[in-house]
Amino acid sequence: MSRKSTFLSREPLVYILQARYWSITHNSTLQDSKDAKWKRLVKTNYLDPHGEKRDWESAERQTRPNDSAVDGVNIVAFLNKSGGTEILLEKQYRPPIDKVVIELPAGLSDPGETIEQTAVRELKEETGYIGIVDKTSGIMYNDPGFCNANFNMVYVQVDMSLPENQNPKPDLEDNEFIECFTVPVSALFDELQRLEGGGYAIDARVGSIAEGIEIAKRLKI
Repeated sequence: MSRKSTFLSREPLVYILQARYWSITHNSTLQDSKDAKWKRLVKTNYLDPHGEKRDWESAERQTRPNDSAVDGVNIVAFLNKSGGTEILLEKQYRPPIDKVVIELPAGLSDPGETIEQTAVRELKEETGYIGIVDKTSGIMYNDPGFCNANFNMVYVQVDMSLPENQNPKPDLEDNEFIECFTVPVSALFDELQRLEGGGYAIDARVGSIAEGIEIAKRLKI
């Protein structure tokens, strides 16, 4: 029988927040976790399988609703067009890596929302499209060696024959700068390679979907 690690304790750490936006450099300052609004660093104490005490530094979101098991959603929105199905993607600048990133529509859950309600709301706010949820994944973790952030992947069908989807208008917050575009599902892998070659960063979730499509093609499944 394998031996398991044992959780002991967790405490906040001080961290440095660095931000750059469109080649404008902002000063970095030391910030205590108690002053952080969105996320913080913590140190977790635990016992490894051999009984040795160890520490692990990681990040935690501070926005997860008490009534939710996840932070939010990532949305795989399929636009059903006469020429074939396309996937809805976004271009969004991300200060931590100083790059524009190719991403799925996504967002954090509000208290009292179901996962499906969060997905429909965030899709409308970020892209303007109105869709219907047809599948929700189990809980997925972004980078469990670094942070506790998690999400559900929600699959949404967008009926392009509806009048409200003919000229969609996003309702972005003042700190959101998002450009939406679509790619034929069959061409996703090649298009991501082209975008990466043009200097864009590829979010792992989008890349994983493209890789999965390519694997399915090769294995003919």
